[in-house]
Amino acid sequence: MSPASRTKLKITDTTLRDAHQSLIATRMRTDDMLPLARSMDKMGFHSLEAWGGATFDCSMRFLAEDPWERLVKIKAELKNTPVQMLLRGQNLVGYRHYPDDVVEKFVEAAARNGVDIFRVFDALNDIRNMRKSMEEVKNNGAHLQGTICYTISPVHSCDTFIEMARELYSMDCDSIAIKDMAGLISPHDAVEIVTGIKDEMDIPVCLHSHCTSGLAPLSYQAAIEAGVDIVDTAMSPFAFGTSQPATETVVAAVQGTGRDSGIDLNSLRETRNLCLELRDKYGGLVDPISERVDSDVLVYQLPGGMISNLLSQLKEQNASDRREEVLMEIPEVRKDLGYPPLVTPTSQIVGTQAIFNVLVPGERYSSVTKEVKDYVLGLYGKPPNSIDDEIVKLIIGDEEVVTVRPADLLEPVYEKMKKEAEEMGCVKKEEDILSYIIYPSIAPSFLKGERECECLPARPGEAPAPAAPTGMPAAMEVEVDGEVFAVRILSVDGSAVEASGNPAPGAPRGDVEGGVKSNMTGMVLKIPVEPGAEVKKGDALVILEAMKMENPINSPVDGVVKEIFVSNGDVVQTGDVLMVVN
Repeated sequence: MSPASRTKLKITDTTLRDAHQSLIATRMRTDDMLPLARSMDKMGFHSLEAWGGATFDCSMRFLAEDPWERLVKIKAELKNTPVQMLLRGQNLVGYRHYPDDVVEKFVEAAARNGVDIFRVFDALNDIRNMRKSMEEVKNNGAHLQGTICYTISPVHSCDTFIEMARELYSMDCDSIAIKDMAGLISPHDAVEIVTGIKDEMDIPVCLHSHCTSGLAPLSYQAAIEAGVDIVDTAMSPFAFGTSQPATETVVAAVQGTGRDSGIDLNSLRETRNLCLELRDKYGGLVDPISERVDSDVLVYQLPGGMISNLLSQLKEQNASDRREEVLMEIPEVRKDLGYPPLVTPTSQIVGTQAIFNVLVPGERYSSVTKEVKDYVLGLYGKPPNSIDDEIVKLIIGDEEVVTVRPADLLEPVYEKMKKEAEEMGCVKKEEDILSYIIYPSIAPSFLKGERECECLPARPGEAPAPAAPTGMPAAMEVEVDGEVFAVRILSVDGSAVEASGNPAPGAPRGDVEGGVKSNMTGMVLKIPVEPGAEVKKGDALVILEAMKMENPINSPVDGVVKEIFVSNGDVVQTGDVLMVVN
């Protein structure tokens, strides 16, 4: 019997973070997490992944909850189990790079508020983008888990991942994670990478995967036999589909062997039963597509968390019927952009551009997000493969591509944005400053108490949370004789619906001479022009936040801005006229 086959298998449970991100679009409330945390703390897990990733954004955006308070409350329940978070390197918990002063402040605050283990990754596997946050994790005395984003492409191989592990090992990581966000890793590759690392480096190795393609359970078993130290699982009611393999299943699979986890299967029933209640409560948020094996993921390679969000985004754009077109466009966009691994934020960047290429009239890339432009400019780091010159020209024209570490180009902003937040009346504690810096379009309304929880299953004894202050949604889908129609609600009993999240009150629809229409549903983030301004064809007229990306609506002609129908914060629908330019 080899030493690896006699080593206790450690388990990180993801129910409090990645599992509900993958299956219910990150909508689990903090109050529902706390009983789970108390129960899980008795089980003997290696750690609980409970923070980071999309939970930070969604807490404020959709649940009207403070992500920092969530961390503190969960930490208070975990007397015996480390809290683990997913940190996006220089992106932290956002979708762009932040200056080093912000990284320092964020990692320190996360550690102070309860994070014990930081899983640090970069979407492009560009270690330059991981270095600063890794240094800060070590400076704060926390456990540093350096992370390899596994993917499949003509420019990725087991050897390239093992080489990355060597570099992470040289940077004083405490463990290494193989992060297979799309569920693509085969048993063969799992064994080759795990043994390749273990044969050379004396460091614990964790395997994280999703069941989207159906490969994960097989690959976990192969990795366990090859000596992987830790695997990520989720409690069975929130497992499988686009989530992780079930905790109970993995515990049972190694029970009585040399890799026995030491977790009592019967003791897990208490936690499982709590999860069953929550699965029933949140069941309406689960898209059936997220629950079943989808072998097509081996083609379009989209991670589990992004699949549920993509479906939501297509529904938001009233384009659910074009799902297949978008999914098949994703690998084409990925190839065009140099085969980035599809994990936040690159999964959003590639996925959203694929939606644009399918939904926006005209040639592919006739409309590109700010993030795609920044990516091609090199502002997210170095792509795994070079981007074709024609694609570069199409997206950024003659602008010069950046070759330095992107964060080297960023000036410190913490003190400046701290002052802004204080002047806006947003700051009650130091962590609020970080929330504002990372999500400046969402945090102010949340911190001022102006955001409300989206309509979710009610807690016992309470009425369902309204979708808007009026209690009326902005739009809904209506089925008539088997055909589904997207309906916008403009008024109720003759009174206009003007609550947050409703259509912009002044935005006309239909044909308006010189009218510039929105090509998507989104929130007006910025209007960089004023009435009377002269604009050139291609100039940005309105910046919309849609699908978590900044999307410019450009002028179709040279002309003068005659009239503007929208304001910052308005939500517009596809076809709304935003302004007149002629």
